[in-house]
Amino acid sequence: MNVEKFISYCRVSTTRQGASGLGLEAQQKAISDYLQAGERELLAEFVEVESGKKNDRPKLLEALSRCRSTGATLIIAKLDRLARNVAFISRLMDSGVNFVAVDFPQANRLTVHILAAVAEYEGKMISERVKVALAAAKARGVRLGTPENLTRAAQVKGAKAGTLAKVMRADAFALELIPMIEGYLQQGLNLSQIAASLNSAHILSARGQAGKWTAQAIKNTLGRTA
Repeated sequence: MNVEKFISYCRVSTTRQGASGLGLEAQQKAISDYLQAGERELLAEFVEVESGKKNDRPKLLEALSRCRSTGATLIIAKLDRLARNVAFISRLMDSGVNFVAVDFPQANRLTVHILAAVAEYEGKMISERVKVALAAAKARGVRLGTPENLTRAAQVKGAKAGTLAKVMRADAFALELIPMIEGYLQQGLNLSQIAASLNSAHILSARGQAGKWTAQAIKNTLGRTA
């Protein structure tokens, strides 16, 4: 009997989350269910507790090393747990270790690299849009980083600037997604079906959440460009 060997890698965002098991248990359950669906054996588990934006993950390096020494496959519960960073994904692929994501088992080295590149681009675009919004607020007379901002009047101005930044991010996000939504509409899909398709494709919402698309969210996105 040929049993597949796996090394699991789970990540939680903070020390508090790691200690409480919040999020970790769900990842472990997803991995366990996947392993039980076939002739598969878990050799070891590695749990990382840190920010998804960091690339220096000691537990990941240990997991990759163990995979190489045992010929095992690295298994994770969700692709977004691999961090939205091309350099990080490159480290994984350069290791030569095979991997599988429970929520996206069809993913291969090319698709994962593409997803990471898109995610990094999205993060940079959001950062740039925030900078533009802050510059626009400053041009309108909103004082940023000054003692006057501690006054009630300044707080109101700051709140308006924050609202503007949110509106700009939402509008830019809608413009980027509209072509995909229109493509689904041309195929004859209704709003609920489009939402389901976006969730299945792991397309993040405007708030960066996966699996959160609804018919109303699609309608709202279309409405931003009307």
